[in-house]
Amino acid sequence: MRNLKTLIAVLVAVFMASCASQEDVVYLQDTMSAAKNVEMAQTYEVKIQPDDMLAILVNSRNPQLAAQFNMPLVGYQLARSTSAEQITTTNNLQGYLVNKDGNINFPVLGELHVAGLTRTQLTEMLEKRLRSEGEDGAYVKDAIVTVKFLNYKISVLGEVNRPGNYSLNSDRITVLEALALAGDMTIYGQRENVHVIRDNNGQTQTLIVNLKSSDLFNQPGYYLQQNDVVYVIPNKIKAQQSGINQNNNVSVWLSAASLIATVLNIIF
Repeated sequence: MRNLKTLIAVLVAVFMASCASQEDVVYLQDTMSAAKNVEMAQTYEVKIQPDDMLAILVNSRNPQLAAQFNMPLVGYQLARSTSAEQITTTNNLQGYLVNKDGNINFPVLGELHVAGLTRTQLTEMLEKRLRSEGEDGAYVKDAIVTVKFLNYKISVLGEVNRPGNYSLNSDRITVLEALALAGDMTIYGQRENVHVIRDNNGQTQTLIVNLKSSDLFNQPGYYLQQNDVVYVIPNKIKAQQSGINQNNNVSVWLSAASLIATVLNIIF
């Protein structure tokens, strides 16, 4: 009986050690116990980088004046495989590719250096030039410019339910929203050690994000930028399971079964 109690105690200890506690999986733990207002950093801004694709649209009360500054819509035909093949056409706005020097070639105004600017700064620069330059004192006196990223994407890898690349319609996304797109973290992901990998002027920068703390909202990696990679590192339990699975063969399980049978035979 004493041996049986010892075996049960060992099995319970092993089981408890393999289970993740609530502290291992809960986000923002220091805000859970009571309502807490957390100030968020207001320094969010995404700057234009080489290889970005920008959609730039100029509007005016006089469409003819604005037309020379707008790239034409391009129609793409999409075929669908059905019993009767259907072809649909969609119109997409062409974009301006930022070259390796950070420049775009804009109609009439020529080559413009845009790398390092935010969308707002580029919008203001274009509106100012269109309203103040030209033979008649202004190309477009009432120019309204809209700038948008066409190839804004992020990647989420590691211990998430749906890893992959995600194209976005907005350039404002947080690490929490990125994890939501990927189906949230699994219970095996390290909440306090999420890596945000970023290309910073040709150099790789790694930002560590702690999802357990309310300081998350002020951490540099909370707001993501274009082409960021969010990597969720597996915890020790996952690593141990991976090691066991690598030895998942018939001989190992037969040995384990034989050992269990011997122990039970000794006890009973």
